[in-house]
Amino acid sequence: MAEPAVNITKQITDEGLVTGASKLTPDKIEQVINTVLKAETGARLKTYVDICVHCGLCSEACHFYLSHDKDPKYSPAGKVKQTIWEILNKKGKVDAEFIKRASEIASTECNLCRRCAMYCPFGIDVAYLLITMRRICHKLGVTPQYIQDTAHSHSATINQMWVKDDEWIDTLMWQEDEARGEIPDLRIPLEKEGAEIYYSVIGPEPKFRAQLIYQAAVIMHAAGVDWTMPATPGWDNSDMCMFTGDFEMMARLKKVHYESAARLKVKKIVMGECGHAFRSVYDVGNRALGWKMPPIPVVHAIEFFYELIRDGKIKIAKKYQKPVTFHDPCNTVRGRGLHEMGRFVTNATCEKLIEMHPNREHNYCCSAGGGVINCGPPYKKTRVDGNRIKAEQLFAAKARGAKTIIAPCHNCHGGLEDIVHHYGLDMDIKFLGDIIYETMEKPE
Repeated sequence: MAEPAVNITKQITDEGLVTGASKLTPDKIEQVINTVLKAETGARLKTYVDICVHCGLCSEACHFYLSHDKDPKYSPAGKVKQTIWEILNKKGKVDAEFIKRASEIASTECNLCRRCAMYCPFGIDVAYLLITMRRICHKLGVTPQYIQDTAHSHSATINQMWVKDDEWIDTLMWQEDEARGEIPDLRIPLEKEGAEIYYSVIGPEPKFRAQLIYQAAVIMHAAGVDWTMPATPGWDNSDMCMFTGDFEMMARLKKVHYESAARLKVKKIVMGECGHAFRSVYDVGNRALGWKMPPIPVVHAIEFFYELIRDGKIKIAKKYQKPVTFHDPCNTVRGRGLHEMGRFVTNATCEKLIEMHPNREHNYCCSAGGGVINCGPPYKKTRVDGNRIKAEQLFAAKARGAKTIIAPCHNCHGGLEDIVHHYGLDMDIKFLGDIIYETMEKPE
């Protein structure tokens, strides 16, 4: 593994934090903090705070802590102590500089990956504590600028990339036309009422990764799936508002998504390869709207691909030849337990799987999730320096022969690409859809 360039600590100036903090008064800070704590937390927060015995067992679970030579300020408990615990101890009497730093810690030095909760003897959910801190910062108007801009896009367009309605439809028609060059009778069915499957993607796909829509269409066609995509807002299943603490907008986004699927009377929603979007639709947005479970069954692409291959609807012509290793996205593995399904698909399509260690629910986060990559270029160095342990993990897999990383999640792709480049690992990164498309039998 190549050594990164010499570290030079540089103060990050984030306009969202600086401008937001400049507008705060002590009274406003105290009032907002205590309103959130009283109206939105309750027994869960009190229980976590009361039962923590400061044992530090969560520390060894955190990639930021391990990657910063076990500096205690990067440990999960250390981050909580610098943020929400200080607020509780002082009953909200903190200043604007504290809020600015607390927002930076909660939004850019924690991926909400929940690995630490597995190592805590009491199962304390540190991600919940830090998202509560983000919620307070959102209510105070102190959020990193780049991710706030993304939340603004969600608010204005119901997608995270400012994609206009006609641009969305044009992209689908373009990808259908491209795919028909390979399979003449292929269609991307728009607005098909009563279809078995409603396929939804995240905003970056039509903007930057349109080939994934092409590949999904080929997979659907080859498998004989009865499917559709909407021509109206609701197609984007992503949700940065969940990570800024703007829970009102998060609920609005999920409402539009569910209503779009309900309007078309589909049987279930299949989501593309994105971890945080799955979490927002399957686990968070539904509860924000008052449903224990989603009103329409939701399936992640990992599970969908597993079913297609298991049931013989997709047949493999020739397996992918390069040795691969499998990265476990936090939100689909720790959050949904899809690790064995991911490996089933990988083993069915690839000649050789070399496991990275640790793996499955113990795998390290990519350091991009939880909205951290969406905080933008100012924090890129924070991310890659904060995940040296992932680079070491990948290098060990490469030393045993792995040449390609399979990562069935968009944010994981972004985070791993930065790590591979920064640490000179020289490994390919692919989605499961990339591998399936490359190895499957296609209609003549």
